Amino acid sequence: MSPAAPSSPHVMNTYGRVPLAVSHGQGAWVVDVNGKRYLDGLGGIAVNTLGHGHPKLVAALQDQVAKMIHSSNYYHVPNQEVLAAKLVALSGMTNVFFCSTGLEANECALKLARKFGHDKGITKPEIVVFEKAFHGRSIATLSATGNPKVQAGFGPLVEGFIRVPFNDVEAIKKATEGNPNVVACFFETVQGEGGVNPARVDFLQAIRKLCDERDWLLMIDEVQCGIGRTGKWFAHQWAGIVPDVMPLAKGLGSGVPIGAVVAGPKAANIFAPGNHGTTFGGNPLAMRAGVETIRIMEEDGLLAHAAHVGGVLKSTLQTKLAAHLQSGAVKDIRGQGLMLGIELAKPCGALVGQCADAGLLISVTADSVIRLVPPLVISEAEVLQLAEILCPLIDQFVVANA
Repeated sequence: MSPAAPSSPHVMNTYGRVPLAVSHGQGAWVVDVNGKRYLDGLGGIAVNTLGHGHPKLVAALQDQVAKMIHSSNYYHVPNQEVLAAKLVALSGMTNVFFCSTGLEANECALKLARKFGHDKGITKPEIVVFEKAFHGRSIATLSATGNPKVQAGFGPLVEGFIRVPFNDVEAIKKATEGNPNVVACFFETVQGEGGVNPARVDFLQAIRKLCDERDWLLMIDEVQCGIGRTGKWFAHQWAGIVPDVMPLAKGLGSGVPIGAVVAGPKAANIFAPGNHGTTFGGNPLAMRAGVETIRIMEEDGLLAHAAHVGGVLKSTLQTKLAAHLQSGAVKDIRGQGLMLGIELAKPCGALVGQCADAGLLISVTADSVIRLVPPLVISEAEVLQLAEILCPLIDQFVVANA
C-alpha cells in the first residue's frame, strides 16, 4: 500500500485508519497523495452520491460559496423551502426540519417521539428499537443502537428503549403487551453498520399497520439507505408504505454535511418554536448541495441506474462466489441496488487493507460483512471491475482461513 503522510499527533485517536490519504477524485475513482488510483466501493460511506468532481455539482457549489455559505436560522433561507418541497413531494410526507448529520436527524426523531408521548400525557415514553441497529454515537442515539461494542464505556445509557429482534412483528407485540408508555417504533429499512440487513416487505407493511392500530409513530431511519441507494428514493418505498418520521443525511448532499427529518401529518406539528434547533443545519451551502443533488439525480436517471448496476454487481458476485456460497465460507450476499453486503463465515477486517492494496476501497462492518456502497454514478463496466478485484481476494481469504 502506498504510504501516506504521517498522522498528526494532535488528532484524537478515534479511528482505525487505512494508511492512505486521498487527494482528489473523478466519478467513481479517487487518487491518493502518491498518485495511486482506487475504485471507490465505499462512496465516503454511502455519502458521495454523485461520485467525485461531478461537473454540475462543482459549478453549483462554487457559485453558492461565492454568494453565501452561512447566514443563520434567524432568517429565511430560500433553498430550505425548495429542498423541503422536493423532499415532501418525493416522500408523500408534509414537513421537513434540517440539521447537519444523521446523528442529529436521529436525535430529532427521538425528541419528536418523546414529545408526542408527553403531549398525550405519557410521562415516561418508550420507543421500540431493534437488535443490530445503528443510529449514531451521541448518548441518546447509542442507547437506541443495538451494538454493545458502541455502547461500552458510556453508561449509564438513556432509558426508554425496548429492544427486539429485527424483522419480527410478533416480538414487538410480545415485548409491548400491556405497556401504555410505548410511543414509537424506530429502525433502519436496511441496517447498515449492523451488517446490511434489509427489512422484509411484509415486516414493513405489518409494522405500519401495528403503529396505526396503537397510535405509535413509525420512524424509519433512511440515513444510509435513502436518497436512491436501493433504486427508490427511500428504501421503505419498496413496501409501498409511508412513515410518520424519516431521518435523512449522508447521500443527500453528495459530500456536503447535511441532515433532514421529514415528517408526515402525525408528527409535523409536534414541535413549536423553541423545542428544537441547530446552528449549522439548513445553511445555504448545504441546501444548495441538497437541491442540486436531487436535480442531477433526476436529470441523470440515477435511481434506475442504481437499480440496474446494483443488480449486475449482485448477480456477478453470486456467480463468482457460488462455490463459497455452497460451502458456507460465504454465508450470504444481500441488499438491493448499490447497498450490498457479502457476509463471510469468519471475521474479515483484513480485507479492507488487502483491497486497498489492490486499488479498491471497501469497508467491513459487523466484523464479517463486506459493505459495498459506491457512488450512484458508478458504471456497469466499473462494477464488473470491482468484482474482478474483490472476488479473487475473497478466494484467497477463504483459502487462508479454511
